[in-house]
Amino acid sequence: MNIPELFASGGIAMWPLLLLSILAVGTILERIWFWSRILTREREVSGRVLEAARRDWGAAADIAQRSAVLPMGRFLSAPLKLRSPDPEVFRLALETSANEELLTMSRGDKILEAVIGLAPQLGLLGTVLGLINSLGSLRLSDLGSSDAAAGTSLGIREALISTAAGLIIAIIAMAFYRLFQGFVFGQAKMFRQAGSELELLYRQSWARDHGLPAAAPDAPTVLADPNAVGPKAASSNAASPNAAGPNAASPGGVPPTEIPSL
Repeated sequence: MNIPELFASGGIAMWPLLLLSILAVGTILERIWFWSRILTREREVSGRVLEAARRDWGAAADIAQRSAVLPMGRFLSAPLKLRSPDPEVFRLALETSANEELLTMSRGDKILEAVIGLAPQLGLLGTVLGLINSLGSLRLSDLGSSDAAAGTSLGIREALISTAAGLIIAIIAMAFYRLFQGFVFGQAKMFRQAGSELELLYRQSWARDHGLPAAAPDAPTVLADPNAVGPKAASSNAASPNAAGPNAASPGGVPPTEIPSL
């Protein structure tokens, strides 16, 4: 039995299954073409942009802009297009761009999810309808004959064709759906690594440009007294409490009490 005969034997449910198979094949081919263009070039683009960012932010922005046809290029170009942004604004631009690119990468997933859910159900519906037609054609007087048994078995076999077709379509769609999800998760990990490194480089550059000292690891931040004004007050803030002499004033401004000698 060839494919046209199998399709005709599957009943009316084969037509929506054919539509689902066309949607699944079209989505799978489009996603394969999409991923084949970017998987081998994303890491190269991120490496070039990060290497340029260590020397010149303008060159890094140009490289990212020229690579805007790729998701990684658009992701890294979003914060680099801003003019001297605050580090928090820089980070926000990275996060927004990453969310947009990941949504683009997940395009077509909803179609595959619909095919995975609907194809087995439609196949089962076709089987039920085929069994109804097969058993409905039987007559009580034909139950004991061999011709009736052969006809019933043939009808059941043909009715199961739609279930088999639905399962095949769902299995193929599920396999490619999981494959594409793995690609998306890998890209999300790559975005996180490249974005974190680019943000760190920008924070260091921004701190140097604004004359901010680099904080030592695990060192508490020393805050100046906001009420201290002038060099004299600054020197008093910088002095150690243990450096005060015997005549130094107490914290409340009252001279220390002299203890008489016995």
